[in-house]
Amino acid sequence: MVAEPISMSYWKGESGEELRDETVGALLRHAAETAPDTPALVEGVPEVAERRRWTYAALLDEAERAARALLGRFSPGERVAVWANNIPEWVILELAAALADITLVTVNPALRASELQHVLGHSRAAGVFLRREYRGNPMAQTLDEIRPDLPNLRTSVLFEDWKDFCAEGSTDRTLPEVDASAPAQIQYTSGTTGVPKGVVLNHRAITNNARLAYVRTFGLRPGEPQLNPMPLFHTAGCVLATLASIAARGTQILPPHFDPALMLNLTESERCVVVGGVPTMLIAMLEHPSLPHTDLSSLRYVLSGGATVPPELVRRVEHAFGVPMSVIYAQTEASPGITITRLDDTPEDRAETVGRPLPRTEVKIVDASGEVVPTGVTGELCTRGYHVMTGYLNAAADTAAAIDIDGWLHTGDLGSMDDRGYCRIEGRLKDMIIRGGENIYPREIEQTLAAHPAVAEAAVVGLPDPVWGERVAAFIRRTPGSTTSEKELFDHVRTHLAPHKTPRTWVFVDAFPLTGSGKIRKNALREAYVSGSLSAPSTDI
Repeated sequence: MVAEPISMSYWKGESGEELRDETVGALLRHAAETAPDTPALVEGVPEVAERRRWTYAALLDEAERAARALLGRFSPGERVAVWANNIPEWVILELAAALADITLVTVNPALRASELQHVLGHSRAAGVFLRREYRGNPMAQTLDEIRPDLPNLRTSVLFEDWKDFCAEGSTDRTLPEVDASAPAQIQYTSGTTGVPKGVVLNHRAITNNARLAYVRTFGLRPGEPQLNPMPLFHTAGCVLATLASIAARGTQILPPHFDPALMLNLTESERCVVVGGVPTMLIAMLEHPSLPHTDLSSLRYVLSGGATVPPELVRRVEHAFGVPMSVIYAQTEASPGITITRLDDTPEDRAETVGRPLPRTEVKIVDASGEVVPTGVTGELCTRGYHVMTGYLNAAADTAAAIDIDGWLHTGDLGSMDDRGYCRIEGRLKDMIIRGGENIYPREIEQTLAAHPAVAEAAVVGLPDPVWGERVAAFIRRTPGSTTSEKELFDHVRTHLAPHKTPRTWVFVDAFPLTGSGKIRKNALREAYVSGSLSAPSTDI
């Protein structure tokens, strides 16, 4: 906690924590040296007897074999893509690429042909590892169709041939020395505001961020099982969860996909100490009928982030799971963690804020002219430090627009900071609604709606209006069995917020369009409504 209250929205960052020049490979080697027999990775399939398991010694051995096999086909510095769901081989490939000084390009397994072509073509990937098919997506067939348009792609390997590939790893092949400043991964943004950009992340940034965000904050202990349902193509899955588990010499439980029943099963059967997920995942677990019958006594805390987390959801989770919940504010471009709530924060701070900045992490809130604003005033959140991305791949102008001359990453998120350094996120700068000259922040309205018992999820957007410029619209997914009306929700918001903030357009939906990382795609809702393609009934009040 700060000794003196601050008056301006700037946090220098705790300086006592050591930053390490450590690569992903060195992180794994240290874990294998200090805890060789500790369980490192468990395949989180439903049946216990079918779960494959790796100790740290075994994980290092297979990763080094795969690294030598990679060097039989690729040169250090080249880029190799991975296009698959959460399987153990994905993690092993991540570690192997790091050991071989090969940059891993992570790809959402839901992508279709044109999207895949953009990622593989833009990154100039020399190879790709993939599933033959996943959830109806004919991945191998899709790759065959676009391959003529990918001149840099030399090799593709199906994960069903993983063992044969690893057998190519000659023990005579020496693994290279890897610099901690070298690129470890290229992760493509979700593309909610345009063509996805490739975020280049280096070893030093992601290893330190995972350690400072999770290991230091939560005191993770060797051998503790940690359930990771986050997609591995996202920083929350392959950086925070995976690398933090290795740094702590913990045990990562990796389900192949998110399923609320499977999550509860794994929490109980593997005695997990932490379970995490974006809000949509936690809501699905809260609504699942097996929750009351699940033994959650092993849990020490719950994690969430990656999207706006309503305060009411934090309170629901803490009540249902019986443990504190932590919220991390993160962005891919920040490797990814920026702020986090600690387990010893007050219940109010855990629910209402996104905590204080991580160690060695500068944060400031600025106005439109770039000046730091007083505490309590909303502006754009910016951050600076070791964790800021190297840049956007092949996009110097975009990089310059995101990272200013003084090294500050402009997140595009609206936030505020109080006199203790605790931050709140109001929403995206581009999502701010301007109605008749008044700035309206969707998050405030969404939080108010989330407090209503009939609302499972809410998304608030601005729609074009000929008189006011924009009008407030609310898209609502009701709780199961609820038949609440637009008028009831209108009255609820009107009771708590000013009239100009109360939505005038109400749309009830059965499900929201989501990004691959579980965020609601507000732009898709807005575009569908404006184009008239949204089939859900709507009402103007």
